[in-house]
Amino acid sequence: MKTCWVIYNGSLVSDKFADQAQLVAEAAERAGVETHIMKNYEILMDLKNDAALPDFAVLLDKDILLGYFLKSRGVPVYNDPAIIDLCDNKATQYIRLAASGLPMPRTIVAPKVYPNFSILDSGYFERVIEELKFPMIIKEGHGSFGMKVYLIEDETAFYEKVESLRGVDFVFQEFIASSRGRDIRVNIVGGEIVASMYRHSETDFRANITNGGKASPVELTETQKQMALDAANAVGAVFAGVDLLFGENEEPLVCEVNAAAHIRNILNVTGVNVADAMIAYILEDLR
Repeated sequence: MKTCWVIYNGSLVSDKFADQAQLVAEAAERAGVETHIMKNYEILMDLKNDAALPDFAVLLDKDILLGYFLKSRGVPVYNDPAIIDLCDNKATQYIRLAASGLPMPRTIVAPKVYPNFSILDSGYFERVIEELKFPMIIKEGHGSFGMKVYLIEDETAFYEKVESLRGVDFVFQEFIASSRGRDIRVNIVGGEIVASMYRHSETDFRANITNGGKASPVELTETQKQMALDAANAVGAVFAGVDLLFGENEEPLVCEVNAAAHIRNILNVTGVNVADAMIAYILEDLR
């Protein structure tokens, strides 16, 4: 019998993270895998001593160092920590997506500015405003559930935000007005679409359910299907939650790829348990 660790971040107080781990653990147990749910800090990353390790691990967190540690000990990790690392920073992710030629909002990666310094008088920010106009989106590199994404409507808000983000990776992005408060989440496992849902909000420019959005099942167009698959493939994600926006004439645009996507909401909306597909893929991959 194979053994598995399902890992989540034990420092996070919301029940949604433990619930995510439980969904995956139950799927593994249904498939005949001896499974242990582990908080990330329960695994001692002792670089000198070797402890008993599982046959594989499902990393449901962004503790990338833990993923690299387990991989260095010969444990297959899903998603691979390098993929989680890539997707965890929106700036690096967008660079990869753009290199693959995928349609996406126009994006400008902000230069590194150290916390105690400023480039306010350089003319750089004026160039960004001229290129993208208002309103525009500013996204911090690291953020989940629609957090750390800001709709910037004027120069005052713009300069306040960029000054507050000194020392932080972030991007400037074109605001897609036709997709205000609505998007599509597509869950992909091993190059196959498993489930998808339409999300919308009447009160926020973001459609995330965590921010008050509602969701319903959706029938994807062929273009949406292919774009979601291409986006997951571009970043190398075996498991992916791809978010698509609605561009001009409803043509899809890639918003982002989540390499540690939560699956409870899509289960509630569609009845499809993505965890079963995840475990089936892993067991086939390990053969």
